[in-house]
This record gives sequence, structure tokens and C-alpha cells, in this order.
Amino acid sequence: MSSIATTKLSSKGQVVIPEEIRERLGLKPGTQFVVLGERGAVILKTISAPAIEQFDELVAEARRAARKAGLRRSDITAAVRGKA
Repeated sequence: MSSIATTKLSSKGQVVIPEEIRERLGLKPGTQFVVLGERGAVILKTISAPAIEQFDELVAEARRAARKAGLRRSDITAAVRGKA
């Protein structure tokens, strides 16, 4: 069940998510969002860090993609240092 509420943008660019919606979605202080804005709509989508169990698979997937792209460890190191 979705609920509709109004809010407004503060002078600091902050938007308050109404309490009913925060409670229903389980939003707590510190919850992070990705913000999408297009054609007059602003969408907030919660994001969270992957579980530690997922992290190893994400790293393995990134390594496979890097190998497929022909990247070497030195290429990655240089890119991270801003020397690519």
C-alpha cells in the first residue's frame, strides 16, 4: 500500500520524508539513497552495502571483467592513483 504525502525542499536542499513512510519502509537515520531526477520527477532508492557473503563473488566478478577487458594489475593501480 503506497501512501501519498507532501513535503518541501529546505533552503539547505534537504527534504523530509514523512514519518509514516519512514516507518513503513523501515528507514533509519543514516540510510543511504541513490537519487534520480528526470522530467520533473525525483526518485529516491535505498542502497546498502552488500553482505560480506556477496562481497567475494562481486570481487571475483570484477576480476573476470578486468581480465576479459585485458587489464593488468598495474593498470588498475595506475588508475586508482590517477596516473592512467
